[in-house]
Amino acid sequence: MAEDDVPAEMSMVDRWGGWIMRRLDDGWCAALDRRTMLCTIYARRPSVCRDYQLGGSDCMQERATAGL
Repeated sequence: MAEDDVPAEMSMVDRWGGWIMRRLDDGWCAALDRRTMLCTIYARRPSVCRDYQLGGSDCMQERATAGL
């Protein structure tokens, strides 16, 4: 994630020294708006998130697994 343009407050260093998206105490991504269930940094989201196209089959499967 080091080459991505994620706001510093939305990321953190993991125990191996890699940059990852920060998770809140509930386990959800810090960039997720819980009211709308949309990404608050969509235009700046990391490349790993870009792999999940909004409304794509992978996205819909993950949302269904989460009960959304």
